[in-house]
Amino acid sequence: MISFTVTAVVFGVVFLAELPDKTALAGLVLGTRYRASYVFAGVAAAFALHVALAVAAGSVLTLLPQQIVQALTGVLFLGGAAVLLLKKDDGDEEIRNPEDQSFWKVAGAGFMLILVAEFGDLTQIMTANLAARYDDPLSVGLGAVLALWAVAGLGIVGGKALMKRVPLKLIIKVAALLMLALGLWSLWEAVAG
Repeated sequence: MISFTVTAVVFGVVFLAELPDKTALAGLVLGTRYRASYVFAGVAAAFALHVALAVAAGSVLTLLPQQIVQALTGVLFLGGAAVLLLKKDDGDEEIRNPEDQSFWKVAGAGFMLILVAEFGDLTQIMTANLAARYDDPLSVGLGAVLALWAVAGLGIVGGKALMKRVPLKLIIKVAALLMLALGLWSLWEAVAG
């Protein structure tokens, strides 16, 4: 059974953490050059694979004693918050352009870009942490994949408009504060439990 609460929490945290990420900008660039549906198909498939791997890793963590899992996820969330707050903008990344507009070339380019760029990324680690914290792989996986797909869709279709209305620094600060709160809560549970 899927927990709406867990799915919503995971969606919010992952959405805010992924929004300022370079892959949203890469999706925006690909979306301006190629058919958006082709780009989204490749990007969505790569994100689904990343979420499956992260949820599997987080589910393995649930085999450890609960206090250790809470302490570990708390430290990782605090680390994630620090990464968001201390991260410097490293500029635009070079994106390889497929030679034509065929579905397989465009979707393949989007898939490979996300597969490589997101492996071991903050949101993948966060998803593993959330899977360990909530011990509800289906709800966590659903919330994470929907958040990543939403960010990809926004990046591909309307990234420029969103970034004009919502300052990137504000998005980063909100995501970092959410991660900080989750980290402190997990550590408090580890100590109090």
